[in-house]
Amino acid sequence: MAPMKTMRKTAAALALVLVTGLALAGIVRAEQKQLSIGTGDPGGVYFPLGGAVANVLAKALPGLHATVEVTGGSVDNIKLIATGQSDLGFTMADAAMDAVQGQDKFRNNKVPLQALLVVYPNRMHVVTIEGTGIETLADLKGKRVSTGSPGSATEIMASRAIEAIGLDKDKDMHRERLGVAESVNAITDKRIDAFFWVGGIPTAAIASLATTAGVKMKLIDNADVAAKMNEKYGKLYSKSRIKAGTYPGYKTDSDVVEVWNLIVTGNRLSDEEAYNVVKTLVEKKDDIVKVHKEAESFSLDNQVQERSPVPFHPGALKYFKEKGVGG
Repeated sequence: MAPMKTMRKTAAALALVLVTGLALAGIVRAEQKQLSIGTGDPGGVYFPLGGAVANVLAKALPGLHATVEVTGGSVDNIKLIATGQSDLGFTMADAAMDAVQGQDKFRNNKVPLQALLVVYPNRMHVVTIEGTGIETLADLKGKRVSTGSPGSATEIMASRAIEAIGLDKDKDMHRERLGVAESVNAITDKRIDAFFWVGGIPTAAIASLATTAGVKMKLIDNADVAAKMNEKYGKLYSKSRIKAGTYPGYKTDSDVVEVWNLIVTGNRLSDEEAYNVVKTLVEKKDDIVKVHKEAESFSLDNQVQERSPVPFHPGALKYFKEKGVGG
């Protein structure tokens, strides 16, 4: 009987250790700062970058537990920050400006955003395939076109580009509202003729379209609409280029409109927390670049107010001042 009693005592002791360990783990988790990061479509760039950001923050800041949320994109991310469901979010500068001014999708509902970091430029892809007869933006008239998912800044920018060429997005085309991965599937299946996507380069979903057998992808030039968009919406947009070779087998440069991306927060992040987040993202940039090369732009040189229509968080400004750059 002695061995049996010994086994029971050992089992009881192990159970006590396990319960105690779980309880302590719960206490540790409760003491950690919970940080939710709004990203975007899994086929885009926000999502993998958000994962990399969460990883570097978790490693560098032991008191922080970061999670990544799949969302519709910029507009959704800002709305989640406004309701307290997210702490940080990726957004395009135009959507952020609309939010702080209470315009467009944020009409009469201003959001007190603060910028943590200017991160990288997004390029406006207007994607079609051979056989649709689309060579210019004007050729979208009468076609089946996706202007981006609801809750995305792609939809905002696509609408402004369509307006700039004198078309109505709802009257002059058969409009769909799909994310980038859904758009790629739809154009491959010939359910749409073209789609807009505003994102970093390369975007994984578009790279997959470029390598799809039996389909020849085309990118439509759109840089000429930047001036008209700026006339109405402010100096947010500039001309850029998606260079030949950015996507597999694509041998032609495409002149496009670009807009900068930001990581933003609301008014619940303390100055110390904001300082630590910004410091970590800038100084651990190389770890983020390993996930996506657009993180090369997570640099101090880009932290200027001209690229952000949103005021910088005081914690971010403190770090920039220490490094000798103006916010």
